[in-house]
Amino acid sequence: MDASHPPSAANGFCGAHAALLADSYHRLLGLPLIEPAPGADLGRLLYEADFVLLSHGTEPDPRFNYANRAAQDLFGYSWQTFVGLPSRLSAEPVAREERDRLLRRVADQGFIDDYAGVRVAADGRRFRIEQAVVWNLLDEVGTLQGQAACFHHWRPL
Repeated sequence: MDASHPPSAANGFCGAHAALLADSYHRLLGLPLIEPAPGADLGRLLYEADFVLLSHGTEPDPRFNYANRAAQDLFGYSWQTFVGLPSRLSAEPVAREERDRLLRRVADQGFIDDYAGVRVAADGRRFRIEQAVVWNLLDEVGTLQGQAACFHHWRPL
């Protein structure tokens, strides 16, 4: 995926990555990430969804490689700033150990569907996410490509 350009019609709304997100979610949870209408553009649906959707890669210090519009709005980062940002920076320093435990649990189990925790936006605003699903991104041959998270519920602190 070319992370330097935000999802748009010109790049299929990062269609290949959208498919990875949706296919991995479905394989691991047995549910669709989103219910697309027949012929709908999955990439556009995920980018414009009313829930937050993020992913990061497999680097030693994982970096965000996707953030839909709802994620950009909530965290207060543009696509260009969000993508490439170490994902650990989305949590306060005191919450990073908890976040690391969560990511190890996801790596071991494939997914969790009950995560809650405090996150911090670009401007320092704190908010609590609730009922988040976090899952491994596995390509068609089962190779780990990263991890993703989605959530519908958050509240300011």
